[in-house]
Amino acid sequence: MLEKIYETADYLRNRAEVIPNIAIILGTGLGELVHEIEDKKEISYEDIPNFPLSTVEGHSGKLIFGKLGGKDVIAMQGRFHYYEGYSMQEVTFPIRVFQALGIQYLFVSNAAGGMNNSFEIGDIMLIEDHINTFPEHPLRGKNYKELGVRFPDMSNAYDKDLRRMAAEIAKENNIKLQYGVYVGTQGPTFETPAEYNWFRVIGGDAVGMSTVPEVIVANHAKMKVLAFSIITDLGVIGKIVEVTHEDVQEAAQVAQPKMALIMKEIIKRIS
Repeated sequence: MLEKIYETADYLRNRAEVIPNIAIILGTGLGELVHEIEDKKEISYEDIPNFPLSTVEGHSGKLIFGKLGGKDVIAMQGRFHYYEGYSMQEVTFPIRVFQALGIQYLFVSNAAGGMNNSFEIGDIMLIEDHINTFPEHPLRGKNYKELGVRFPDMSNAYDKDLRRMAAEIAKENNIKLQYGVYVGTQGPTFETPAEYNWFRVIGGDAVGMSTVPEVIVANHAKMKVLAFSIITDLGVIGKIVEVTHEDVQEAAQVAQPKMALIMKEIIKRIS
């Protein structure tokens, strides 16, 4: 595992003019943020040693180096999911590569179903915490001390200072920002009404099929994490309607410019 991580990191290091300390993962329908990145250099996942391939519509499968908010960044246009058949080690492999490259900040976005009855489609939720319901844990198995401690703390999984900054920027720009807990599930089915209700009962505000594994590994790697969900459908009793992947993509594309603005401003302000 370590050899593959370092081999991939060396490959990217030899092809990037600058190695940034900020990484971004763009989820379903949110890949348009890459148009905000300047001086881009794109590398297809299929050209990167040991990288999985994204198989989901709306995930382009490119790693992009460039500038956002005046800072050097690396962005994943498309991520990997457990439901695609990948192991958790494969799903989170890019985070390990980021760690080897020296990434200190990880920004994550996703499309999610809202379960809080104050949420509306198109809302942006700042993730304050998560609930992990995946059947496999990304840190299961041998722990490599080079990557992190055996039992990592998760009390500040979503960095408080970054969240405070995001709230300030949203207020300054009159962007409505929701706050809540994200429930990570394995997918690929959307939730039944009973599942939505259960996730709400246990404390969830939004639910999706990603993010949690990457955030766990990023915390293991001592990165500071900030994550957003765009609410693309509703799992509120009385408001549940049939949803398709195309519906999710469309709702995410409409809302993503506001999320992009917040991300850009935060990146400008961090050192």
